[in-house]
Amino acid sequence: MTITPRFRKFALTAHITSSVGWLGAVAGFLALAVTGLTSQDTQTVRGAYLAMEVITQFVIVPLCLTSLLTGLVQALGTKWGLFRHYWILIKFLITIISTIVLFVHLQPINYLAGVAAETTLSSSDLQMQIQLIVAPGAALLALLVATTLAVYKPRGMTPYGQRKQHEKRAESQQ
Repeated sequence: MTITPRFRKFALTAHITSSVGWLGAVAGFLALAVTGLTSQDTQTVRGAYLAMEVITQFVIVPLCLTSLLTGLVQALGTKWGLFRHYWILIKFLITIISTIVLFVHLQPINYLAGVAAETTLSSSDLQMQIQLIVAPGAALLALLVATTLAVYKPRGMTPYGQRKQHEKRAESQQ
């Protein structure tokens, strides 16, 4: 299945925009998480956790899902394919794992925002606060790796990709 050049450009623009936006939103989330953990000002801490919930719900999750969907469209609708090149497969796996981790972390994000809305966070919430620094830090690294793979496109075809390439050459020689 090949998509039209006009739709491919639209999907590519949407993919780049959502992917870079996702990376930036995670960086902003991380800054808020660090502020929430380190600030001595109760209002600042409360505001940080409330903002983290809003950013997650209305920015990070939509950008994550858009990046995943547009990446699939690009992979399945162009010559690159999803399973032909290792860099695409690794990038796809990074996106899937990052999406799963994001959805797992929605509960602690919502919990801390709920606590922050009602009262002051206690020392018993420290483990969750630290978790909300480690997870986006790892996500930021993963998204930077995915971005690097997209830019450099390291060589290396999967066995499936090699077989498809060989079949295409055999067809063209006939």
